[in-house]
Amino acid sequence: MKKIPLGKTELQVSRLCLGCMTYGDPLRGNHAWTLPEESSRPLIKQALEAGINFFDTANSYSDGSSEEIVGRALKDFARRDEVVVATKVYFPLSNLTQGLSRNNILQSIDDSLTRLGMDHVDLLQIHRWDYDTPIEETLEALHDVVQAGKARYIGASSMHAAQFEQALQLQTREGWARFVSMQDQYNLIQREEENAMHPLCLREGIAVLPWSPLARGKLTRPWGEATARSVSDEVMAKLYRDTEENDAAIAERIATLAADKGVTRAQIALAWLLHKPVVTAPIIGASRAEQFAELVKAVDVELSTTDIAELETVYQPHPVVGFE
Repeated sequence: MKKIPLGKTELQVSRLCLGCMTYGDPLRGNHAWTLPEESSRPLIKQALEAGINFFDTANSYSDGSSEEIVGRALKDFARRDEVVVATKVYFPLSNLTQGLSRNNILQSIDDSLTRLGMDHVDLLQIHRWDYDTPIEETLEALHDVVQAGKARYIGASSMHAAQFEQALQLQTREGWARFVSMQDQYNLIQREEENAMHPLCLREGIAVLPWSPLARGKLTRPWGEATARSVSDEVMAKLYRDTEENDAAIAERIATLAADKGVTRAQIALAWLLHKPVVTAPIIGASRAEQFAELVKAVDVELSTTDIAELETVYQPHPVVGFE
């Protein structure tokens, strides 16, 4: 699989990143649909064999068990210098409060490294903006994590463009480690990041790592079709409950183009993202081997300017969601 730089860093990452929220003890945390370790390991191995070297998890996924599962699998299936490992901090765990205070960041990175079985992560990301902690405290703590060698780089996720720009300016002014990536919600039925965030990322050389590139699976199947995850996924309802009519029209165009090209809906939706210059690596999730094999083929799907226009023209402005 083709690899490209992660923003302005020397890290070379695969065009698809494996999101590891799916892999975690279903009895821990609040995601009952996650896969236990024995079911997760073959999929992580399959990703490596397909050329994916970029793995994204978070301290809060399944109350830390995602990091444990991912860390053990990568240790068994790959050399540490062959993979790029990203994790996040912000949401609470059983032993950690929510937020980006200095104490939380320093405790969280140590705990994450213990669970991952690693001496450093390649990318430590703030999962959300913390309105209760001064941004200066957060940024200096992140800088200290980098200086200590516990994270090579830092990134951010799901905030307003003005907040991200403020943080970048503070980092430059104070000589602190700068954010190199933005993990934001971006897909064919949620394109509001194109207005301000993505122009900022292009100007600053920031890598964009879209989460929910397939709208939590809604763009992969006939509109309205339910799955075990969609029935129990409370986040999905919050993200896409108010735009059904427009979203259904976009999904229909995806289905038509997929049929014309002899590929799947998921491959079209991912290929659209991969054709965007600002996008480095969409974060995909997979719970079955055949599902993963399908998604990987998206990197080879070519879309013309006409194809892209056909997918995009029906889009109407959406409420900005996903910052909670």
